[in-house]
Amino acid sequence: MRRHAEMAAPTADDVVTVWMTAPDLDVAESLSRTLVEERLAACANLLPGVVSVYRWEGAMQREAEVMMVLKTTGGRAQELARRAAELHPYEVPEVLTLPVVGGSDRYRAWVAEEVA
Repeated sequence: MRRHAEMAAPTADDVVTVWMTAPDLDVAESLSRTLVEERLAACANLLPGVVSVYRWEGAMQREAEVMMVLKTTGGRAQELARRAAELHPYEVPEVLTLPVVGGSDRYRAWVAEEVA
């Protein structure tokens, strides 16, 4: 009996979401604008008011952040992550790619068109 369902890695054409945090709304908007202008993301949702609790260099941290949810394709996700790391002020930015399961065919087609 399997304990976890196995998911195939997203294909180049699959829509994925990329989750990233930013230190404030200005940085999040700047990152989002660049990633959308460069057609690495179709759009970004910015969710201010996130509180992150984590350990960094051996000490507990608590920081206010902005959560960014970007939509792209599996084929653009790696390039988006690379570019985000270049632009991001954090030494180790959170850039996580998550598969999208289902959803509106029209919306998924729009995402693919925007990042093509």
